[in-house]
Amino acid sequence: MMMEHRRILVLYASQTGNAQDVAERIGREALRRHYHPVVLSLSSYEPILFQHWLPNENMVIFVTSTTGQGDPPDAFKSFWKFMLQRSLTNKWLEGVQYGLFGLGDSGYQKYNVVAKKLDRRLLDLGAKFIVLKGLGDDQHPLGYEAALDPWLDSLWLALGEHIPFPSGFSDVETENACLNQLDPPKYRIIYYPNETSRLYGASADFHINLRDIWDEHEKARTMVESASGPLPVSLVCGSESYGHVRHQPIFSRVLCNVRLTEEDHEQDVRHIEFDLRGSGVQYSPGDVIGMMPIQNAKTVEDFLKRCDLDPDVFVSVESTGMVFPSSGGNNVNIGEMSPVRIRSFVESVMDVDSASPRRYLFEVMSHFAKAEHEKERLQYFSSPEGRDDLYRYNQRERRTLLEILQDFPSVQLPLEWLLQLAPRLQPRYFSISSSLKLHPNEAHITVAVVSWITPYKRKKTGLCSSWLSRLQPKQDVIPIWMTRGTFKHPPASVPLILVGPGTGCAPFHAFVEERVAIAATEPVAPVLFFFGCRKQAKDYLYKEFWLSCTKEDGIMSDKMGGGFVVAFSRDQPHKIYVQHKILEEREKIWNLLSSGGSVFVAGSANKMPEDVASAFKDVILREKKCSEVSAASFMKQFERLGRYNVEVWS
Repeated sequence: MMMEHRRILVLYASQTGNAQDVAERIGREALRRHYHPVVLSLSSYEPILFQHWLPNENMVIFVTSTTGQGDPPDAFKSFWKFMLQRSLTNKWLEGVQYGLFGLGDSGYQKYNVVAKKLDRRLLDLGAKFIVLKGLGDDQHPLGYEAALDPWLDSLWLALGEHIPFPSGFSDVETENACLNQLDPPKYRIIYYPNETSRLYGASADFHINLRDIWDEHEKARTMVESASGPLPVSLVCGSESYGHVRHQPIFSRVLCNVRLTEEDHEQDVRHIEFDLRGSGVQYSPGDVIGMMPIQNAKTVEDFLKRCDLDPDVFVSVESTGMVFPSSGGNNVNIGEMSPVRIRSFVESVMDVDSASPRRYLFEVMSHFAKAEHEKERLQYFSSPEGRDDLYRYNQRERRTLLEILQDFPSVQLPLEWLLQLAPRLQPRYFSISSSLKLHPNEAHITVAVVSWITPYKRKKTGLCSSWLSRLQPKQDVIPIWMTRGTFKHPPASVPLILVGPGTGCAPFHAFVEERVAIAATEPVAPVLFFFGCRKQAKDYLYKEFWLSCTKEDGIMSDKMGGGFVVAFSRDQPHKIYVQHKILEEREKIWNLLSSGGSVFVAGSANKMPEDVASAFKDVILREKKCSEVSAASFMKQFERLGRYNVEVWS
């Protein structure tokens, strides 16, 4: 009875896994505070069960992310459809108290809109919040944890007032215990004897070809995902697919890999082409290519050596069922899934050379540190007082799991903890920059090779972009898959206003190529494209193609009613960006908008999307000669009608 009284239901909807991580952290901390947490994905329940299940809960914590242009995670959609039913009264949840944490990115216009809508709907249905909603922002230097930490402090304080501690426990004692308690691991590792390993072929030349490697890696990913509970859909196949998903990729040969920027320019931008012959795959402008990056072989070897792992030992992974005993889970059926080499788990599941681990790693490491000075430092990093120093050490420097383990040599983490704490190696997605009509059996992408210098002057490079830059044409073959992207190319009769500085031009290269192909047989509407780069002589991406579309009857020619406008930000003393050019072309923009035109904006999720949106609002204000309130209303109307579309990335 006491356990039911202290029951906390934690419901999450995750697209890439971050919301699940937050939900599991809430579960861990609740368990330490003597609550009875049940952590579940919203995808675990059929909507028909919500009617009888949710109103009977006393305390519910929701964790949900916002994706794309204010889109909900796939796991959230059925739940949200049910929550919007008119039959639900304003007293349906009157006995429920709730907390809510959202994960979003302020670089997007609809920042954390899913969490905000859920908060309003819960209140409409009679639920009462126990603590104000928390909103995590990926744009913050500390990421979403900058908002999560203080929100959790408020949550535990509020819960302590609503649900008293059991007899014999105090909040102070519980807080102290929380700092010194090692949670049970999430996974159980089953090792197979040498004779079993030989049966499965554990030899140096085990992998015969790329398909064997992929199948082995996919088996490792699926095993860990199955042991983790309900899977975020995007980790399985991205969004809506064409039949080729992560589990069934196209093995595509690289046809071309050329640098678009000048050799002496600071940014290396690549044009890469893939061969689709024999795959039967179809795609449309606005779609994306997904791929799993390959980690550096030396880094993998160094990690295996540092962690004292035998790469050729076969293991299987299952859920311990000990973290949240009542939350269920998807245990791997060992009888159905054959074991996998440890090397494959490191190569395909654990990001050991790119992403920075979260603070929980340091907390767990402190329990395994044999050197006292390392234990003290790890405990400090795990404490509230050490958060700023941890940020400077970890996030600002983008230290990897391998680098952190090398800095604390007395720590030897078991494989089950390494699997749990290592950042997941995530698939990467790139906008397709070609039209299938102009390039049958091919798909092209435009990739900026990521490279930067940390505050301590260490050079870091992006895992996937660096790997792609090294691919050899006519030689290398990589697994890829196609998914529908955020953008959908409108009918050829719709005028287009495109804004794509830098590699934001990639999807619009596909848009323009598609219009060029269509224009050969039928009339097309005008295209007005705003491109931006730093220097005309250094990083003018696809210059010849854009200019060819402005000549004579080209689809971006003045004669056709379109145009191509470039902002070179560094070619003059004062900086000029695309938003400045938008204001200069406001009359043409308004004419296209008045003719039913649609706006598409793509690029980096910094200030650009906000500045561009402000410029368009100013265009409406000046050309329509209306108030700021009316101009803002027009912008919202364009968004609702799908006539103002934004796709940005960090």
